[in-house]
Amino acid sequence: MKERMEQVEQIGRLKREKNAIVLAHNYERAEVQDIAEFVGDSLELARIAMDTDADIIIFCGVNFMAETAAILNPDKKVVIPDVCAICPMAQQLPQDVLRAAMREHPDADVVLYVNTLAESKALADCICTSANAPEIVRAMDTPTVLFGPDRNLAYYAQKGTSKMIVPVPEHGNCPSHHQITLEDLLKAKDAHPRAKIMAHPECIPEVQDRADYLASTSGMVKISKEVEDEEFLIGTEIGLLHRLEKEAPDKRFYPLSTTAVCPQMKMCTLENIEAALEHEKPEVVLSPEIMDAARKPIERMLALSH
Repeated sequence: MKERMEQVEQIGRLKREKNAIVLAHNYERAEVQDIAEFVGDSLELARIAMDTDADIIIFCGVNFMAETAAILNPDKKVVIPDVCAICPMAQQLPQDVLRAAMREHPDADVVLYVNTLAESKALADCICTSANAPEIVRAMDTPTVLFGPDRNLAYYAQKGTSKMIVPVPEHGNCPSHHQITLEDLLKAKDAHPRAKIMAHPECIPEVQDRADYLASTSGMVKISKEVEDEEFLIGTEIGLLHRLEKEAPDKRFYPLSTTAVCPQMKMCTLENIEAALEHEKPEVVLSPEIMDAARKPIERMLALSH
């Protein structure tokens, strides 16, 4: 316990000395969330990264998130504590796969989930998050929209629009969410019959369709505090339960699946955050060309999001 307290104190001292902040995604380890200046989902973290006056951003998340922060803050140093924190879904849509789809659908707008490599973002017309995907798709000018890399989020984005959405790649998904099954849901509901189901749009359609609330991770936090329901089954990566329990301590939360764990999101630790602050690396470095091209669709998303 003493060692943990000393680590937290050292991290705090380094942040003050270097005018640094720690941003953490909702799926990070509990102790990482607890030392962060801000915990949120992809859209929230993108906005915070733009607004901060810190010189150094320690980004506790996966690679595409740190890339996005760097793209939006070319004059700041963005550091990711572990370079091996690579999002498996983002890897499913390299630039060559996207270019091939664009050749097949030359008149389609391209909307890419923020969970995408910077090299692919550079080809997009607009970026979206799980919080705003339907809104962004509706705002596009073309009747056909190429959407990647999550087929399940494409299913969610299709709701409420007559546009034809073409998933790219055809079967892209988040492994942690995709493995949450309808059987998991039914079993959890049987164990907690009064609990309302909150599911993430990265879940499979069968789970989405059974959810009482469908929302991004921070959307789930907001819902849990605003509605009268007292028990919830949470269909997303289990790291979110820590934030839910902190911010809505009078409510009860249960995971739809205890195995919905993203190993990459757990790679940030107090140890490597301290080292990242001490040495100011590994720094996220992208070419100026990629940064400039990728910034435009991200900024368009922020302008279109309410």
